[in-house]
Amino acid sequence: MNEKTTHFGFRDVPVGEKKKLVGEVFTSVARKYDVMNDLMSLGVHRLWKRYFTGTSGIKRGDRVLDLAGGTGDIAKLLLERVGDTGEIVIGDINREMLGVGRDRLTDLGLVKGLRYVQLNAEALPFPDSSFDAITMAFGLRNVTDKSAALKSMHRILKPGGKLMVLEFSEVQAEWFRPIYDFHSFKVLPRLGELIAGDAHSYRYLAESIRKHPNQAGLKALMEEAGFERCAVRNLSGGIVAIHSGFKI
Repeated sequence: MNEKTTHFGFRDVPVGEKKKLVGEVFTSVARKYDVMNDLMSLGVHRLWKRYFTGTSGIKRGDRVLDLAGGTGDIAKLLLERVGDTGEIVIGDINREMLGVGRDRLTDLGLVKGLRYVQLNAEALPFPDSSFDAITMAFGLRNVTDKSAALKSMHRILKPGGKLMVLEFSEVQAEWFRPIYDFHSFKVLPRLGELIAGDAHSYRYLAESIRKHPNQAGLKALMEEAGFERCAVRNLSGGIVAIHSGFKI
């Protein structure tokens, strides 16, 4: 029997190989990741992340798991919200990305209330009902088995806990799609080559966005994983969307 395959960008690869390939991408781009995010989004990713955390409902004393949190961006914005009595666990599958984020936050003097764990979102190494909230920004599309990851997130949330996913999604305006495609497939790989010396990784990032479930698709996956009161909020015309759901 042939081994099952999944997508790595627009390529079909064996399921067991995707994690390694994604790991190579993020190890390659880790040191230039923030610079490239600024160039890719013209700096707008910072506004998306501020809005994402600002509307999260996370409060003082909460214990939060920030998945795919290697850059430290989301944890930095949430630290003030959880306060001295809260905790943020930063989880990432890629050790290089996790190290970059830890170094950045430590350099800013942000140490208290932070933990770092290298993990796989498909099998989270925490007990049931461990967290008040889970955040995941621009990471879910790189997970091989999204359903398994969402079920694992649901398991470790406390009853009443909230999952929030910020991810690239489907552009809503038909007229804008050709412009967006040109930027994604022509401009981004060129920028990747010039800035990070790696066109291939940025071509993969653009392709991975197109292969990720759209707004309705991801909402359905969250509901299948057990989340309730699921909602979607488009930002920038659907270039990105915030998905949220609760464990009831």
